[in-house]
Amino acid sequence: MSDVTSAGATADDLPAPTEGLVLTHFLVVSDVPRSRAFYADILDGRVVLDENPCIVKVANSWIIMNPGGGPTDDKPDVVLRTPENPNTVSSFLNVRVADIHDFYATASAKGAEFLTPPIDRRAELRCYMRDPDGYLIEVGQATGLLRGILARTDTET
Repeated sequence: MSDVTSAGATADDLPAPTEGLVLTHFLVVSDVPRSRAFYADILDGRVVLDENPCIVKVANSWIIMNPGGGPTDDKPDVVLRTPENPNTVSSFLNVRVADIHDFYATASAKGAEFLTPPIDRRAELRCYMRDPDGYLIEVGQATGLLRGILARTDTET
């Protein structure tokens, strides 16, 4: 597999289960090298495949990236493109961390841009950042949830 994967990656690094399934997250990106670097650097991912598609293994999951494009024979009416408006979101990546303050400081030092610092939502500490194409990424640390305390609603202070 060395001819198709990045240096040091093996077939075990690919999202290819021998039974059952694995869940990956596919992103349409405008600049594969830029996005690959973001996910490898900010989320400490391991580049498994550089392009076509780009695959970055992050912890126990994979992020798969390719440029957008028109319909194909298996998705005849679907066009893939990056988000038009980063303030309108229908899905986002959710990253769970053991220490959100450490992650926030480390990712910020590496150039990640957060919408806010971590905020206490009772069930969790949470903040959001964006990737180079504007995709929203939630970063959270379970706190109260571990004790049965649910998240506060937007109307609670």
